[in-house]
Amino acid sequence: MKIKETATVLGQMQLTEGVYSLLLQTKIVEYAKPGQFINIFPKDKSKLLPRPISICEINKEYGTLRVVYRTVGAGTEEFSELKMGDSIDVMGPLGNGFPLEGKKTIVVGGGIGVPPMLELAKQLSGEVIAVMGYRNYDLFLRDELSHAASELIIATDDGSLGVHGTVVDAMREKQLEADVIYACGPKPMLKGVAEYAAEHNIKCYVSMEERMACGVGACLGCVCQSTEVDDHSHVHNKRVCKDGPVFLSTEVVL
Repeated sequence: MKIKETATVLGQMQLTEGVYSLLLQTKIVEYAKPGQFINIFPKDKSKLLPRPISICEINKEYGTLRVVYRTVGAGTEEFSELKMGDSIDVMGPLGNGFPLEGKKTIVVGGGIGVPPMLELAKQLSGEVIAVMGYRNYDLFLRDELSHAASELIIATDDGSLGVHGTVVDAMREKQLEADVIYACGPKPMLKGVAEYAAEHNIKCYVSMEERMACGVGACLGCVCQSTEVDDHSHVHNKRVCKDGPVFLSTEVVL
């Protein structure tokens, strides 16, 4: 069920340079699943389009959603100024979420693809290995992920902490095996994770990152190439906002 309403800001904090954690009181939490996202609407009416932001944490007991986002333009810069007690228009939950499968799983996040993996790690059962990739030692959500997962493996681009290299380098170095791999991050990372999964015969779900306009599947502004003809446009396309953002790695061309 999709809801559009005015949410209340319960708090906001800066996690690292350009990355913010925003806590919202909203009815959307009742229907939200790991891997879904919400649209947040700027108050400045000159900014016509909402900003899609992945859900980081879901707390149905307290009716709160947490989103973690990076400031990349005027809209997200506006959000970074929100304070406790402010209100903001939101819509969601949008897209599909991660199916919860497997007794042993690997959750992989890179950059701003790290936040949605926190709630997923919390909801998965069995052994959960989290493999997170960062540019450097500035590791936002590290403590939360270490508590949510059975094991946390870090990879940094500059080698300042953990494995020097990518998340795929870390997976190869640790020779990781699992029933299912879940991944969210930039497309080159997803491609590498999907290839690793294929090599090891592991089922793999990827959460795609694309620029979105409507967020509800109407504008076709966020299509990605699919391996099969889709039912909506009858071509090799899928709408990331509506058909995704979560896909089986074998459904999409990375």
